[in-house]
Amino acid sequence: MNVLLTGGTGYIGSHIAVELLNSGYDVTIADDFSNSSPEVAGYITKISGKSPIVYELDATDNASVDAMFRECLPNAVIHLAGFKAVGESVFAPLKYYRNNLDCTLTLLEAMERHGVWRLIFSSSATVYGNQERLPYTEDMQTRECSNPYGSTKQIIERIITDTSANGWLSSVILRYFNPVGAHKSGLIGESPRNEPNNLMPYITQVAIGKLPKLKVYGNDYPTSDGTGIRDYIHVVDLAKGHVKALEYSLTRSGVEIFNLGTGHGYSVLELIDIYERVNNIKIPFVIAPRRPGDLPESYADATKAEKMLGWKTELTIEDMCRDSYAAARLGTS
Repeated sequence: MNVLLTGGTGYIGSHIAVELLNSGYDVTIADDFSNSSPEVAGYITKISGKSPIVYELDATDNASVDAMFRECLPNAVIHLAGFKAVGESVFAPLKYYRNNLDCTLTLLEAMERHGVWRLIFSSSATVYGNQERLPYTEDMQTRECSNPYGSTKQIIERIITDTSANGWLSSVILRYFNPVGAHKSGLIGESPRNEPNNLMPYITQVAIGKLPKLKVYGNDYPTSDGTGIRDYIHVVDLAKGHVKALEYSLTRSGVEIFNLGTGHGYSVLELIDIYERVNNIKIPFVIAPRRPGDLPESYADATKAEKMLGWKTELTIEDMCRDSYAAARLGTS
């Protein structure tokens, strides 16, 4: 079975590619390398012992996407391609709406033309907005997002749900919480090209000396220590969730939504403390103003995924911190 993986050389996509190949699937990757490197395909091959087919293309380009479908003949699609920086989306909303929506519409149209009707979509916990109760469950009504990145995910979820209602598309929407960590090999990990937007790679770049100190954005949130709380999930656990979602889609129709998280939240200061402890290193930090679009607290209820997909996380927050640092020291993060 051939799985088309858009954004497949990115941080999350590369780990999904490894897990798919290890599970016996053939993998075709489509990526424009705007936030990754062609070298990653070689690392995927080295880890799994199998080579994905790689297309360098812009997923918003209809002709390129159509030609790829004609050549690679995918049986299912896992869609990750899109811009993902929350802070940047606040200052460049049109960039995010244009790219993320165009990617998805172009892909869905190609799937319909070529008779591909299995889709796994990379969504985000940001679609929940700011809820009164925690943890977040899939039956909650989504709310107005605090940033355009989250709004694009919300709109795409609606597009996929409406398209699935027409009967030809079987879809699984996965709402990620906060993927961190790296593959045990250290060959693939999170490697932002500019100053990181997310906490773990920021901590890691401070740890290896690429940045002088960490900025903690806000210490006046209504949380136990004043810093934001998030549900961090190891990227390998997250990747395995996609394999389970794909298996689920093969015997189902319509659309289903699952949270992928651990069900436990850690504050920024707690994460720093754990990172320092497991890696025996000091992380200097300063308090900075809150960032636009950030919420005080967010963590998942992932029991639906455990019951219906047979998936649950296996790796701990200590594993996440240890693997992030180990990959960084090898020069991949």
